[in-house]
Amino acid sequence: MATFYINGAEVTVAKKQKLLRYLRDELHLTSVKDGCSEGACGACTVLINGEPCRACVPDTERLDGKHILTVEGLSDFEKAAYTFAFGEAGAVQCGFCIPGMVLCAKALLDRTPDPTEEQIRWAIRNNYCRCTGYVKIVEAIRLAGKILREKKIPLPATTDWKIGSRVQRLDVEEKVLGTGKYPDDYYPEKMCYGSAVRSKYPRARVLSIDTSKAAALPGVICVLTAADVPGENIIGHIVHDWDVMVPVGGVVHFLGDALALVAAETPEILEKAKKLVKVEYEILPAVHNPEEAAAPYAPLVHRKGNLLAHKHVSRGNAEEAIAHSKFVVQDHFSTPFTEHAFLEPECAVAVPDGDGIRLYTTDQSAHTTLHEVTMALGLPPEKVKIQNALVGGGFGGKEDMTVQPLAALIAYKTGRAVKCKLTRAESLLIHPKRHPFEMDFTMGVDENGIIQGVKAKVVSDTGAYASLGGPVLERACTHAAGPYAYENFEIDGYAYYTNNPPAGAFRGFGVTQTCFAVETLLNRAADLVGISPWEIRYRNAIRPGGVLPNGQIVDDSTGLVETLLAVKDEYDNAKVKGIACAMKNAGLGVGLPDWGRCKLIVEGDSKVHIYSGASCIGQGLGTVLVQMVCSNTNLSRDDIVYERSNTWIAPDSGDTSGSRQTLVTGEACRRACLQLHEALAGKSLSDLIGKEFYGEYLAKTDPLGADVPNPVSHVAYGYATQVCILDEKTGLIRKMIAAHDVGKAINPLSCEGQIEGGVVMSMGYALTEQYPIDENCRPTARFGTLGLFRAHQVPEIKAIVIDKPGLNVACGAIGIGEITSIPTAPAIADAYYRLDGEPRTSLPLTGTPYARK
Repeated sequence: MATFYINGAEVTVAKKQKLLRYLRDELHLTSVKDGCSEGACGACTVLINGEPCRACVPDTERLDGKHILTVEGLSDFEKAAYTFAFGEAGAVQCGFCIPGMVLCAKALLDRTPDPTEEQIRWAIRNNYCRCTGYVKIVEAIRLAGKILREKKIPLPATTDWKIGSRVQRLDVEEKVLGTGKYPDDYYPEKMCYGSAVRSKYPRARVLSIDTSKAAALPGVICVLTAADVPGENIIGHIVHDWDVMVPVGGVVHFLGDALALVAAETPEILEKAKKLVKVEYEILPAVHNPEEAAAPYAPLVHRKGNLLAHKHVSRGNAEEAIAHSKFVVQDHFSTPFTEHAFLEPECAVAVPDGDGIRLYTTDQSAHTTLHEVTMALGLPPEKVKIQNALVGGGFGGKEDMTVQPLAALIAYKTGRAVKCKLTRAESLLIHPKRHPFEMDFTMGVDENGIIQGVKAKVVSDTGAYASLGGPVLERACTHAAGPYAYENFEIDGYAYYTNNPPAGAFRGFGVTQTCFAVETLLNRAADLVGISPWEIRYRNAIRPGGVLPNGQIVDDSTGLVETLLAVKDEYDNAKVKGIACAMKNAGLGVGLPDWGRCKLIVEGDSKVHIYSGASCIGQGLGTVLVQMVCSNTNLSRDDIVYERSNTWIAPDSGDTSGSRQTLVTGEACRRACLQLHEALAGKSLSDLIGKEFYGEYLAKTDPLGADVPNPVSHVAYGYATQVCILDEKTGLIRKMIAAHDVGKAINPLSCEGQIEGGVVMSMGYALTEQYPIDENCRPTARFGTLGLFRAHQVPEIKAIVIDKPGLNVACGAIGIGEITSIPTAPAIADAYYRLDGEPRTSLPLTGTPYARK
């Protein structure tokens, strides 16, 4: 038993437990986020006697007499100060890490009211952020210090919510103060807890599952197996190959496969019951890599074979063009598995709703979740309601189902509300990762450095299930030619099943891998020609009206040259530097049906409510749509309410993937605005109560290999140039410069945040991040050993937003989310090559000050 103080109130706790569990589960102080329960991520930071401490570490019995402060306990002025500062600086994206950051800031500012940037970075060094790159969080803390010193909240720099304004995001307050709800923050009445028993082996036949002892344990509500799944037991995002639970007689495909599902009254009983489920296996030989998967007579991961996808992209005659080139460069490149490391682990809360269920989820499309959950339950869509709660980061890793069907199944079978949440270790194992690639590239250029042709072969490990492996491979192939003006290109791509954790969507979507190869070869070609890497890109850069290697004629929004010019002076003046360019599609493209949909409803409060089935995963979609409405109707911000995505009112607007929502849903919103604007002629919103205005937009493209002279692969592309400048004495990165063509910047402040976050994420990809897998196909990393960059390690980052309208949809906006991470690694690799002359063709890079000893 211990007596201590929470936000000034005395409490006495008899049960020994972690402080985090007491704060969240008993007091429901949900600003204290559970990011890892391993003492690594910092999301659960509180102040104990004024010092930052991770709440998942101390036991309550050791806190006698101590004072604990959470964000809920800040003074009203402090709450207003931090909310304003983080909003004005643009420091909030997914928001999951922010309350912990605020408390670290308070501890610092209480001691040092006017800290230096170095002091701020050191104060938040133990708190990870996967979204922002820390740049704007540092700015926010500096501004908060100024406000607290002057004891006055300033006016925002802008209150104009029209397109192009650097307005504060609409979700700042709920994320700074922790009042906004992620799924784990829901505690419905009579809620129980659910979790799956996972496979012990990467490949084995299930001979029997004995649930009797687990079911007999007091406090256990149910133990379910595949036989209890009322609908389809095999689901999947695109390819239906993923078991909800592997049945007796079935074969497990990786260590994350679910075999039984347990629900219990408490987490403690749940864990005890899971250990009582006994599974008998016949162990089978596992497939560890694509080379094994492609071997004759290899064990079959899936019955249809080990080759998930083969993509062939060809235009012109690459082999002949390379043969007649003045200079030819070629090499083999390797990139690794990468973990998304979003701060919020996967969680779903299911609640009975009449003869159906309601599900609160963290995912990248409520409607995709609806489709797969109703498949598993065998229910019509009207019996299942999916509500997107706040999403604590996604980056592609929350496109696939993890806990959603399991929570839905328990609630449907038992009539009880249930929470299913992955531990951080389970999350590291289960959700699809970035694909590792093995790549062979050859490039030919003429005596002036003009690219004549590129030929390549790429092989990816898609792991145990298809996930997005086919589309990722396709995008890797279609973008492997780079953003340059030549038309001799050929690439063969192969994606193989293995018994490793699955791989799927990850920011960059395959282009991150092939860009590393082609940009590295282009830098070598520049050396052979005798021109600078900047110059070879300028000479080859695609320009408006030009033809890409895929045959598409690009439009007036094409801004690669502008990004090159934006970095030229600093590139020329730096001593040790590297450079790379990239392009990335906005929208699904290649002939896939790509619909954006939006509904504007004037409700009883005489306000316009925005409904779209498009998930905001931290990129700020709600703010974008509100700015769209303000600009296209002349309504004020106070007239508009943004509603989070759901499936019973909001129309399906596809996955938040492929940098598509700003463009595709934005255009749908604009079209709905035109109708609303017309209806408002001579009327007020109160005259339109109950009226709905619906807009939809099909981003129409041609399929891969379409027999047309100039196929439209994608409705739009973003372009970028990034430069890495090294300190020639220490070898550390001194500065990253990232110039990005975004079309029309809806909110330049948010665009900068996306750029900064993407650059830091791929600095980790290039230099420090590792997701090792042992001989049993088991990942061995913990969250704290992944190698994520911390705030005090991040160099100066200069984000340059190139605002170049020209696209005739979505008010000219092009997505920015993915491309920010694509050219970073080759730019860094080039810089280190200039420093020491050592070529580097695999990631993470070796021989740098960041490399693990």
